[in-house]
Amino acid sequence: MSRILVVEDESAIAELIAINLRHAGHEITLAASAEQAQSEVDAQLPDLVVLDWMLPGQSGLALARQWRADTRTKELPIILLTARAAEQDKVSGLDAGADDYLTKPFSTNELMARIRAVLRRKVPEALDEAVEIAGLRLDPATRRVSHRERELKLGPTEFRLLHFLMKHPERVHSRSNLLDRVWGDHVFIEERTVDVHIKRLREALSPAGCSGMLETVRGAGYRLTGQASAAVG
Repeated sequence: MSRILVVEDESAIAELIAINLRHAGHEITLAASAEQAQSEVDAQLPDLVVLDWMLPGQSGLALARQWRADTRTKELPIILLTARAAEQDKVSGLDAGADDYLTKPFSTNELMARIRAVLRRKVPEALDEAVEIAGLRLDPATRRVSHRERELKLGPTEFRLLHFLMKHPERVHSRSNLLDRVWGDHVFIEERTVDVHIKRLREALSPAGCSGMLETVRGAGYRLTGQASAAVG
């Protein structure tokens, strides 16, 4: 059973989601505003948040950004609900830190499948041994990434993405392959999502000067290389 916070100001939608989640065995808390949601999160950290974009007062998008900037909530899984269907809106939602994005109207079956997928991804990786390439070191046991003793800050999705790429270096991985191996249940997630997280991963590696290890191979995908000549694609 997982604790799920549903942040939705339309009571009919909130109740529909809550009924389905309770039926699946989850413990549900409802919030109708960003202020109420923050209060619930302050009281007890949920396992996942289903967050509506349009809320009275502060938007769900702004709240997601706020949580991602806070150490306590930076790894809180978030599924964003919105009536906005344009690609740029989806990119904005992912850039704000959402783990997934669902456009209204949606089927409850699809929402439940996305929730299952995000909760699965939250399960810690097996205690694999640390991997190191060209001074870049990732330790799954401590969930730390460092470069020559300098610790780097990565979000949970970027951590999984880097872990996979470091375990399979020098190979070119297509977006669909990365979705399959890093996200799972990729039938629900657009390939554009990969580009957003690759961009975030490069930004996270940049302070150590190793963002160039992550190469774009035009028309094919992405590759992590330890070669000194690596350059950002």
